[in-house]
Amino acid sequence: MSELIEKAKAAKKASYALARSSDDTRKNALRSMSKGLIEHSKEILEANKKDVEEFSAFNPGSPLVDRLLLNEKRLKECADGLLKVASLPDPIGEVVEGWKTKHGLEILKMRVPIGVIGAVYEARPNVTVDIAGLALRAGNSCVLRGGSEAINSNVKIVEVMRSSLKGVIPEDSIQIIASKERAVVNEMLKLSDYIDVIIPRGSASFIRHVRERATVPVIETGAGNNHIFVNWDADLDMANRIIVNAKVQRPAVCNAVRKVLVHGKIADKYIPMLVEEMGRHNVLVKGDQRAMAISKSVVKASEKDWYEEYWDLTLAIKVVESVEEAVDHINKYGTKHSEAIITKNLQDADYFKLNVDAACVYVNASTRFTDGGEFGLGAEVGVSTQKLHARGPMGLKEITTTKYIIHGSGQVREI
Repeated sequence: MSELIEKAKAAKKASYALARSSDDTRKNALRSMSKGLIEHSKEILEANKKDVEEFSAFNPGSPLVDRLLLNEKRLKECADGLLKVASLPDPIGEVVEGWKTKHGLEILKMRVPIGVIGAVYEARPNVTVDIAGLALRAGNSCVLRGGSEAINSNVKIVEVMRSSLKGVIPEDSIQIIASKERAVVNEMLKLSDYIDVIIPRGSASFIRHVRERATVPVIETGAGNNHIFVNWDADLDMANRIIVNAKVQRPAVCNAVRKVLVHGKIADKYIPMLVEEMGRHNVLVKGDQRAMAISKSVVKASEKDWYEEYWDLTLAIKVVESVEEAVDHINKYGTKHSEAIITKNLQDADYFKLNVDAACVYVNASTRFTDGGEFGLGAEVGVSTQKLHARGPMGLKEITTTKYIIHGSGQVREI
């Protein structure tokens, strides 16, 4: 039996104990994990330093370095995140709805754990903490397989968290797969006897790889080829503030903006303003023929560019003539993640909200808010871009399922 199967079986066994655990027990588990991360921060940061140095040596200047990096501030944010999740209301046992049938049966729809959550993800070691914390809080065990570039960080983090669980809940509730072999991921995607759902986080190609090979049900967390549409009546200073925030703050994250659509009525005025502002932040600006004609600083965008999720300081601009054209463009090239419109026009805002195919649609705000913490969910296991089971940031309720509880008093079905 492979190490992967052994760990998946152990996680499955632990999931039954977790399903029976009390709210206070799971809260205490997360508090203990949070304390452990702080107490062992030195070892965790040393492991992370090794990962960063090894990755940087082979990928100098890569924007993924920022995703990989942990420091004291980020590690404390991880620990604080566990405390926030611990303080959230317990979703388990919640009665979603209930009714009485004509036969006198009392039917309750109750929220319960999913069981075992398998997570496969790239680069970011903070994801290891987020997913483990949310999974346990919702009564699930987890099998984690992070990217090979973060292997030392992830192994140390899980080692610390498992140790913190002693005497509280089964240590086997958290499993880490340390193998760097891609074949292990492919095997994990088929362990439907032990893993109840797979949640992938990473690039579009990585998520597609998971979707095409999994026999375990998958909840896709999507790439973020996100757009901001600056309408003809937009407050242009507001637009600049929002776009700078969405593009520059953390360009490699999935809720950053990659494309800006500008209404033709204001293109001559606004594009030079935007290009100048992007220049102050060392952003490379690409664009269509109209944008290039307006500003000589704009580099030609190819058809491939409109599909690309830029992970660096690159932005592409396209001029459109209506909110309808903006929506059509987004629905063709977007990844159903986060889309925004800057406008004062309620009719155009309503059209945009109703017709853009995305998990999160913003009016006059940055796409950077697509995040479980910012939504008040505590943390998230990812941002789902599919339409079944969960959509958008997935917090505690999104990693539970339901069962029907039926109370009777001797009823039998006649026909």
